[in-house]
Amino acid sequence: MIRRATSEKSASAGPPRPSRRPPLLWHALLIFLSALFLVPLASMLVGSLRLPGLPPPRGIEWLPHPLAFSNYSAVFGVVELGRYALNTLVVEVLAVPLTLLVASLAGFALSQLGGRIAQVVIASALLLLLLPEASLWVSRFILYKAAGILDTPLALAAPGLLGTSPLYMLIFYWTFRRVPKEIWEAALLDGASAFRMWWRLGVPSARAAFAAVGVLAFVYYWREFNEPLLYIQTIEKYTMSVGLAYLEQLDPTNWPLLMAGSVIITGPLILVFLLTQRFFLEPQDRPPRPTEAEK
Repeated sequence: MIRRATSEKSASAGPPRPSRRPPLLWHALLIFLSALFLVPLASMLVGSLRLPGLPPPRGIEWLPHPLAFSNYSAVFGVVELGRYALNTLVVEVLAVPLTLLVASLAGFALSQLGGRIAQVVIASALLLLLLPEASLWVSRFILYKAAGILDTPLALAAPGLLGTSPLYMLIFYWTFRRVPKEIWEAALLDGASAFRMWWRLGVPSARAAFAAVGVLAFVYYWREFNEPLLYIQTIEKYTMSVGLAYLEQLDPTNWPLLMAGSVIITGPLILVFLLTQRFFLEPQDRPPRPTEAEK
């Protein structure tokens, strides 16, 4: 009787409540990892506000006194960061949309392949990721010179014609593979073209992939240092990363000025991430089925 009453009481009480310890530990771990990434940014920001000419502090300096906001205007007096920022933005405007277009189309085409062909392409893309970037410099220089685009922003944006990196194509491939096969088959039976399937079915289901690849491509072209030195021969056409190197050479002992330049270059990257992070968190909608008028 006691066992029966106990079992009936347990059944009426319902399932046991889940413990709240794992979520709390998970949030604590996330906060700790975030702090590890924020400490260098905070140190760079604090260092940029020190008086010009001072060496780095020996210990932890939470807030310098007095605050030297004039370092940010002084940076533009030493090197032409404004011109370099404009040059970099021109490259971004050309390269990032081109990267998204080519990589997404290639990933969509790969997702529609089946069997051994897709496996060979994926294996080749993974092998290309292991290829050192320096091995492409000479061949690219010869091609750009033959095409007449050396010393122009087109030389820096040209990798976008190939999707910039095989990784970006694979990201889109894995995203499009998550779309149920029934949706692609229904679109084919309705007579939708490949481009219409990519635009109406693939793009709406890959907003997070577009945001991720867009951020990665923006960071790649924003921080690229070697290619501007190789393919740009006019000083006025250099990009932000080269401008920061010039700042270090012109005034190597002025750490606050160098930190101010680093904050100016890092700021747009943080802004782009903050503007696009909502695409990573929102749920992905089910791709719509193309209508008869859209075929």
